[in-house]
Amino acid sequence: QVQLVESGGGLVQPGGSLRLSCKISESILPSYPWGWYRQAPGKEREYVAHIRATGYRDYGDSVAGRFEISADNARDTVYLEMNSLRPEDTAVYYCNKWPIPRAESWGQGTLVTVSS
Repeated sequence: QVQLVESGGGLVQPGGSLRLSCKISESILPSYPWGWYRQAPGKEREYVAHIRATGYRDYGDSVAGRFEISADNARDTVYLEMNSLRPEDTAVYYCNKWPIPRAESWGQGTLVTVSS
C-alpha cells in the first residue's frame, strides 16, 4: 500500500508562513489528483486543496488566496505553501488522494500551530 509521510509543520505566529511536504511512496504522476486535508482539535477532517496532473489547483474557501499547492513529479512529493497563517489554521495536516482518500494510507500528519 502507498505510504504518505507529511513534514514541515511547527509553531508559527499569526501572519507567518510554513511549507509542508508530503513524500509519497509511489510515482505520483499516474495517480493524480492529490490533495491536502486538515483536522483541527475536536473537529472533523476537512478538505484544504488539491492538484491535478494538468496543473489545475483548487482550494477550500477558508484558505483560498493564502495557500498554494504544488507537486514535484520527479521527487514524488506534494507541497503546501501556507501564508498569512491564522490561529484557525491550527490543525494536523495530511495529504492523500483526492476526491476519495485512500483510507488505508493516512499518514501521521504534521501539526501546524498558529499562536502568538
